[in-house]
Amino acid sequence: MRRRLDPSVDVDEESESAECPYCGSTNTEREHPKGPSLCRSMHFCNACGEPFEAFG
Repeated sequence: MRRRLDPSVDVDEESESAECPYCGSTNTEREHPKGPSLCRSMHFCNACGEPFEAFG
């Protein structure tokens, strides 16, 4: 039986940019692949300096 990887730790380059909910910038970085739940991840906006959660 093949072991399936946890999809929440997959950090491909395309999924790292998320739109900042505070300023709308996409100049963001994924800080951590896991957030408070498996469907959310923690990001940081380089434009306004606010951390935020994103789905996906």
